[in-house]
Amino acid sequence: MSKFTMDDMVGYCNQYGFIFQGSEIYGGLANTWDYGPLGTRLKNNIKDAWRYFFIQNRDNSFELDSDILMNPTVWKASGHLASFSDPLLDCKECKSRYRADNLIGEFNSEVDADAMTTDEMMSYIRNNNVCCPKCGASNFTDIRQFNLMFATQRGVTSDSANTIYLRPENAQGEYVNYMNVLRTMRTKLPFSIGQIGKAFRNEITPGNFTFRTVEFEQMEFQTFCKAGDDDNLYEYFKEYGIKFFQLVGLDKSRLRFHDHEKLAHYAKQACDIEYLFPFGWGEINGTHNRTDFDLKNHCEYSGKKLDYFDAATNERYIPYIIESTYGLDRLFLAILFESLEKEELKDGETRDVLKILPALAPIKLNVLPISKKYHAEKAMEIYNMTRKYFMTSYDDTGSIGKRYRRGDAIGTPFAISVDDQTVENNIVTLRDRDTMQQITLKVDELVEYISERIKLEIK
Repeated sequence: MSKFTMDDMVGYCNQYGFIFQGSEIYGGLANTWDYGPLGTRLKNNIKDAWRYFFIQNRDNSFELDSDILMNPTVWKASGHLASFSDPLLDCKECKSRYRADNLIGEFNSEVDADAMTTDEMMSYIRNNNVCCPKCGASNFTDIRQFNLMFATQRGVTSDSANTIYLRPENAQGEYVNYMNVLRTMRTKLPFSIGQIGKAFRNEITPGNFTFRTVEFEQMEFQTFCKAGDDDNLYEYFKEYGIKFFQLVGLDKSRLRFHDHEKLAHYAKQACDIEYLFPFGWGEINGTHNRTDFDLKNHCEYSGKKLDYFDAATNERYIPYIIESTYGLDRLFLAILFESLEKEELKDGETRDVLKILPALAPIKLNVLPISKKYHAEKAMEIYNMTRKYFMTSYDDTGSIGKRYRRGDAIGTPFAISVDDQTVENNIVTLRDRDTMQQITLKVDELVEYISERIKLEIK
């Protein structure tokens, strides 16, 4: 378990350029966050790791990039317009607004509010005198359902005919393009479509830094299969998710499955993978057996045939879908909590070190001239050479010890010091972030040495 609190992490991310408050110079906008230079690099490296594991190293797996704005009938077919809402209520005393299920869960963690109806949640709150966390009063409005979709208008007039929506999930883009991918990739079942992209939900009670926000990024993976193969594939992708999280450095002891007792309208089976954050267990993946619900509905609403012809059996049928969705912002946060450590050193000092997987580290190498006067020119030459192959930084400010510490704090796995020996013999001293051990290396061996150690490999 991380020794760092959520407040510690917010401060760390702001200090080192991972994440900033959105619109900060205007006082911010609640629960919006901008990824800084290091955060952007880390986010992109996580995306590349997902692509490596889910697209590059899987047969019949294809990536898609669909638009955020879609024909509004898509959301009728998916059920979002009719049922995508939160049960909200207000404290009559301080006017604070809460999700009813969250309010009950905070009052009694053993109660599964997700399995309750709206009337059951309201009865529980009143019968148990559940209090407002802010003011302590037990005086709430009735529960009302608030739609989570962001609506906007296309065109110059604001009327219902022009209403379109920011997508609340990426999955529908994969479903409506299912036949396009099947046709152009000349593939057959089972095959998968993956997509990384932004989604938007009008969450009334977001929080815990980037864990729950109104704008977020998902790494979606949909596998289309024949009915009868769905149960095995569902179990397979649950375990595949655990393997992916271990690949990017999460400890299995801080991961767990959480099966859904109350299923969504589209699901036959559903399970989350949760990570143990400082605030408790939080979902970072959802795997669902969606059966043929989505494609059947899109057939009905679009009037298009989306059935699959199986040449081996000479039959036509609507494929089932196994969905496995990964929250990019949540995984980003989990990786930081997993990796950030405060170490006691032998000299009695401490250091903050981000022991992140080298493949994910925003910067791979830090080039440090011992003397600006005598070594800067050679150091800059090495910097310009190495940055053609991987992200490299150059730092000539402060003592060598302070420069090592700055690199440790942002997770840079390797640093080289450039001194007289480098100028005279083309030999650098290379330091390892985690062990702090040093070796000497020829400059022309540097790129190969580091490249081998920053690879992401499936074991």
